[in-house]
Order: sequence, then structure tokens, then C-alpha cells
Amino acid sequence: MPTVIDVLESVEFHAEELRPEDYVFEGYNGVMCVEAGGPPAGTGCGGYVVGQTVKLLKQHHLLDDSDVVIFDVLGDVVCGGFASPLQHAERAMVVTANDFDSIFAMNRIASAIKAKSKNYAVRLGGVIANRSANTDEIDRFNEAVGLKRLAHFPDLDVIRRSRLKKSTLFELSGEDGLTEVCDEYMSLAQQMWDGTEPLPCEPMKDRDLFDFLGFD
Repeated sequence: MPTVIDVLESVEFHAEELRPEDYVFEGYNGVMCVEAGGPPAGTGCGGYVVGQTVKLLKQHHLLDDSDVVIFDVLGDVVCGGFASPLQHAERAMVVTANDFDSIFAMNRIASAIKAKSKNYAVRLGGVIANRSANTDEIDRFNEAVGLKRLAHFPDLDVIRRSRLKKSTLFELSGEDGLTEVCDEYMSLAQQMWDGTEPLPCEPMKDRDLFDFLGFD
């Protein structure tokens, strides 16, 4: 579907000329979808597009008129543009894998959210383990800093195939492991719908994290 950067380019970046139907498209089961997109690699800042997308959603009151808004952004929170959705969020869920690089990024994200929480309502709501057979390192880190794992999605082939088919898992049938992973998604959705308590996370300094997760 056309991205926000596509439609902005079509009106020479005059955002006031856009209507919601220009960039909001209905997906499976009535879910309204927006894809921010980004400039060609090496030519500009993707964070700018995220910021512009948030402005459009606010301008057309889509943040207020929706039952639930889920904003999926890059995990390294490298600039103000990528972090801008945090200013409108109630809870931040961190998706991570059971390896050093992912947990290092998660620690940085926790630090960014802690900083944002001084001026905005956003709070850490939990951790989602993704594409990992085990969760031992994630769980050990969570216990040390005050986080909690809400769900675990192993590196299942059915998830890969759903992406290749441009389909949600809930539209598939007869796939190995499908029932279990759909049940895990429904459990996560219910937890988020019911509301999670804010977690009093205390991120580690980089050096302390190296020592904590390092190998002998």
C-alpha cells in the first residue's frame, strides 16, 4: 500500500492537502493500517517520516478516535523522530531476541522511555521475546532491572510463511504450530487490552551490561 512518504511526495510535501483516506487503508478484520515508509537509503532521515506520520494522525484526530493504536518503530530510538510516538503512548512494549545485541538495544530503549516518562505519560509495560528458542538471557536481564516478559514467540516457520504470503497468522489454516502461536498472540492482546501495570525499570549502564551478559 502507499506509504506516508509516497503520498507526501505526491502533494510536494504539503501535508495540509492530505485526507485520511490518502494514507489509511483497511486491513484484516477492520484494522486500519498506516505505513510510514522512508526515504531511499542514504538520502535522508527516516525519523522525519515517523514524526510527519504522527503529525498527520493528530491532525486528523485518528489517535483520539481509535479504540487502540499500536505504533511499531525501530528499536534503537536513534533520534527524536523515531521517539516521537512515545509522546503519545501509554505503554511501551519492547520486542527483543535472546541475544546480547538485542538485549543491549532493549536496555537503551528502557533508558529512553525512562527519560520520556519525566514529561509524558508513557511507561514500560513489558517485554515480548521474539524469534528465539529460549528466553533465559532475557529473563535474567528482566529480573535484574525490573522488567517482565509478557509473551514468547519462537523462530517458527509459520510466522515466516505468513509474511511471505502477506497474510496475518489468523487468516492461515492447516499450518504446523499455527494454533499455539495464535493463542500466544491472543494472550498478549488480552494482557494489553486489560492494561499492564507500569514497570519500575532501572536500566543498566553500558559497562555494567557488558559485565552482566559477557562471557568468560
